[in-house]
Amino acid sequence: MTTEADGERRVEVYPGKEAVVDFDPALTFECVDDCTWCCQHGVLLYEQDFLELADRESVNRATTQFRGQDFVKREEKDRDEHVADDGAACYFLREDGLCALHDEHDWKPARCSVFPLAVSVEDGDIHVDVRDSAHEHCEGLDVSERRVIEELDAFLPELLWDLDDPSSDREI
Repeated sequence: MTTEADGERRVEVYPGKEAVVDFDPALTFECVDDCTWCCQHGVLLYEQDFLELADRESVNRATTQFRGQDFVKREEKDRDEHVADDGAACYFLREDGLCALHDEHDWKPARCSVFPLAVSVEDGDIHVDVRDSAHEHCEGLDVSERRVIEELDAFLPELLWDLDDPSSDREI
């Protein structure tokens, strides 16, 4: 259910859990083959993500701590495409350009689900917008018929509403 009041567009993502949408409701998104832009960033692991990752992979090999928070490691990759300027990308990005967690375990951390969106908290409400850098780098914006606003539950895991700070601007 979408409501508009006081210039805000609120969308009920889960029963009783709303997000304020700060992007054009006509926005569409679909991952495109070989993009992997989102895999260049360090992936923050919320506590639940860390525990779920531990059920699937070795957290000792795959994670690191930065400023007291757990992240999936970034590592140098033997590929020239789809890596950051430093040649590194997510530990789970395979040479074929697919995510090992998503492809082999049908799972991904909450932060990966959120891409290319950005989550912030204002006055106790979760706000959702498109990451500034996504407009420049993400190839999946506006290439399909999949309207983001109609599928916010695919981008925003329910656990975000249980966190003290679900803001997505934290990176390694």
